[in-house]
Amino acid sequence: MNWDRVERLIGKDNLQRLSEKRVAIVGLGSGGGIVAQALTMSGVGHFVLVDDDTLEAANIVRHIADRRYIGQTKVDAVADLIHQRNADAEVVARIGRIEQNMDALDGVDLVVVGVDGENAKYTINQVCLQHKLKAIYAGVYERGEGGDVVVIRPYDGPCYACWAEHLREGMATGPVEELDYGMIGKDGTLEAQPGLWLHVMSVAAVQSDLALNELMHGTPLYKTMPGNTIIMANSEMEIMDGVKNAPHTSIWITIQRDPECLVCGAAAKLVDQGAVKDMSLDELAGQSGIAVEGE
Repeated sequence: MNWDRVERLIGKDNLQRLSEKRVAIVGLGSGGGIVAQALTMSGVGHFVLVDDDTLEAANIVRHIADRRYIGQTKVDAVADLIHQRNADAEVVARIGRIEQNMDALDGVDLVVVGVDGENAKYTINQVCLQHKLKAIYAGVYERGEGGDVVVIRPYDGPCYACWAEHLREGMATGPVEELDYGMIGKDGTLEAQPGLWLHVMSVAAVQSDLALNELMHGTPLYKTMPGNTIIMANSEMEIMDGVKNAPHTSIWITIQRDPECLVCGAAAKLVDQGAVKDMSLDELAGQSGIAVEGE
């Protein structure tokens, strides 16, 4: 692959830096697939892909993989597309749920979360807290009218649990039923009506850009963002109470860490005691007063 244009834009040293970075992408659906492709084309050289799903004909209108990959796992399809862009990229493919592949996150520089299920997101949150891994979560709202992206830095801001408690009113701060991204329903959960691929793409593009920015932390290319969460409107929507955002606008907000959070509040105390790195998810949840449901 000819990296001349990327090198001219970011510099030879930064391109080399990206080629050495290792990014885990958990969930290779429409959003996660876009992020994998975008980071590959930006110079990232090492990937860990985790997903348990198989590409079906119905997925093709909302996925970077085309009909050639129908019947293959999404992990294998995206791994092949990465190698089509960069034959030198190292890709570790894990077919299965993240709950059964927690060791896949060992030694990564960044975790990109593209899963729909809340149980999986809380599990990833726990592991990132234990190993102090940055993670970037994204959600696409009902019918694709907008979405949000949040950068979670363990103990430097909220964990996913206390972030979700603030932004997703009515959602519990522990594992709940498997859900898809969408607007909040009457029961406080997220309802799935995802909209067009181009609407998913606009949210995933921001997730990709913020991921790339985090990989550049410590270099002059790193940009300090106005907040830890960006909320985007693809169509006219009410982001803040009483205020309608015009199509293709966004706002930045900062969600603060809840010191009493049942997840990161308890974990922070255990970190101070030097015990968290040796604790399992179940043990940490027990210390936090959260019952982890079986799969």
